[in-house]
Amino acid sequence: MAEEYGFGNPEIIEEEVDILLIGGGMASCGAAFEIGRWLEKMPDLKVKLVDKAALDRSGAVAQGLSAINTYMGENDPADYVRYVRGDLMGIVREDLVYDVGRHVDDSVHNFEEWGLPIWKQKGDESKKLTEGGKPVRSGRWQIMINGESYKWIVAEAAKKALGMDRIEERVFIVRLVTDKNDPTRVSGAAGFSVRDNKLFIYKFKACLLAAGGAVNVFRPRSVGEGTGRAWYPVWNAGSTYAMAAECGAELTLMENRFVPARFKDGYGPVGAWFLLFKAQAMNAFGEDYQTKNYSILADNKYDTYADGMKMGTCLRNHLMMKEMREGRGPILMDTPTAMAKLAETMTPKEVKHLEAEAWEDFLDMTIAQCGVWAGENIEPDKEMSELMPTEPYLLGSHAGCAGIWCSGPDDIPGTPDYYHWGYNRMTTVKGLFTAGDGVGASGHKFSSGSHAEGRIAAKAMLKYAMDNKDWKPEMSRTVDELVEEIYRPVKTYLEHKDYTTAIDVNPHYITPKMLQFRLQKIMDEYVAGVSTWYQTNAKMLEIAEKKLVMIREDAQKMRAKDLHELLRAWENYHRILAAEAHMRHIQFREETRYPGYYYRMDFLDLDDDNWKCFVNSTYNRDTGEWSLKKVQYKQLVKYDGESEPEGLARDGSPV
Repeated sequence: MAEEYGFGNPEIIEEEVDILLIGGGMASCGAAFEIGRWLEKMPDLKVKLVDKAALDRSGAVAQGLSAINTYMGENDPADYVRYVRGDLMGIVREDLVYDVGRHVDDSVHNFEEWGLPIWKQKGDESKKLTEGGKPVRSGRWQIMINGESYKWIVAEAAKKALGMDRIEERVFIVRLVTDKNDPTRVSGAAGFSVRDNKLFIYKFKACLLAAGGAVNVFRPRSVGEGTGRAWYPVWNAGSTYAMAAECGAELTLMENRFVPARFKDGYGPVGAWFLLFKAQAMNAFGEDYQTKNYSILADNKYDTYADGMKMGTCLRNHLMMKEMREGRGPILMDTPTAMAKLAETMTPKEVKHLEAEAWEDFLDMTIAQCGVWAGENIEPDKEMSELMPTEPYLLGSHAGCAGIWCSGPDDIPGTPDYYHWGYNRMTTVKGLFTAGDGVGASGHKFSSGSHAEGRIAAKAMLKYAMDNKDWKPEMSRTVDELVEEIYRPVKTYLEHKDYTTAIDVNPHYITPKMLQFRLQKIMDEYVAGVSTWYQTNAKMLEIAEKKLVMIREDAQKMRAKDLHELLRAWENYHRILAAEAHMRHIQFREETRYPGYYYRMDFLDLDDDNWKCFVNSTYNRDTGEWSLKKVQYKQLVKYDGESEPEGLARDGSPV
């Protein structure tokens, strides 16, 4: 490779550890913190955390956050299961959701102990949550925080727990490797430095794959100077789903996606405005479209999962989209009326404080929204703002539940055997664990639940490593093979760059940027993106299937003229596989389970008789073929008014 382009033969760094943590978000920070508590008792334990970016500002909480969306407090975890199940249209892994619910508060209490400012009710300002301080809630499960430095605080605790000598930043892990002697087991991982010409090979007994969900799979609404602007962090490229699938892990509910309704163009959050400030959304004619349209939910049996006006996120989107499709848009958030009503009983000083809180909601987490308002001369206390559903995102920890099929806890009565086959949060590949966005069928964890789930997985990995302490990993692929594969885009560029005078135009390769545009166009136009109002059908999906298989082949011709393009190329490999999993799951599920997120126009009804089940898939990397199947859903927590099954106490002890 040519030194003049910064690519000599890469330095190969090989390391063998007991546990490898991939990712630097809330889940990995939770795992690092939990493992750190055991290091004194297990001094010989070898652990490494590898992050594509830097721990302080990595993951979905990177820019900050204005609320912790999962905190039980006085609530029962069984009610939390009901809430998650209702929002996700009746199908979740209730054992996994309950497991998060009974553990999440301890993580939140730690956040406060580490210095995170949590809003308290009047009179409780000096009390911590553990001292009986009552938080300011913006909803039943959400508590308000001053969270600009939320991730910084959580990362600091993770770094102190592990020690910086066990953390490798700016290294992008791109490939998991199965074991030479047991193809059902993972034993290694490979990646490259995004700053230096170095390639890293890790062997391990257990691995936590927690690299977030997927953004920029679909063409975003923002174009031109706004290209790249998205609700979800752009560095989440589907790596969790793709790397797991390629080493044989079973995926679940990959047909699910999240389409958040956000302030138009800035993608600013609406939750605090709805829940804390009590703002109302309306159509262009000032009508409450949700009340007006509620009756249409019965047309396709969507009302099965709507209890009066208490309805899930996708159903609220569905009612909004009806207004916009039928020409009664734009949808507006009545921020001035909400602010005025709150100010009726306030002093001028309190009103100023309220206005500051309204702005802080965005400055804590979506600064671009403030930029949009300032650029358009909008003062939210004087003028309404437009709401708009975004492009779709694939994730498992917000109001979505795509991800990997995982073994759950073994102490919840009524749990079927196929929910628990091994260590908690282990995938169907031995030694491969996940948490946060990686765990499928278990949404609404958010930041705190992802941290707690990382801790749950860490305990299971520690036990797995101890149970397998004499096992030696042997990778099924050689170092030379991994170097050749990882640096293929570089080789492609160096071999063909002189064929044309314009390096971006070449018949022998495609730039990562152009390949990403091509992927987004396919997904947008055929797999229910914004340009079709989230609609698709079997014929459109057939075309998508053909095009995605072709782009997977063409991706082998991506070029990388520098390390940044090598990063982008590998993100695209991962995005393509995540996108294909998503398409094939939608193709397999012949119903519209998530109206407002996507519509199968040839199967518009919700069909509980045939499809109240999980859709699971496996990918054969050698053949490029997918296998899909139904997996039975099991209800563990009863609906309101029904008696609870035994064994669902808050602490996991028998009732």
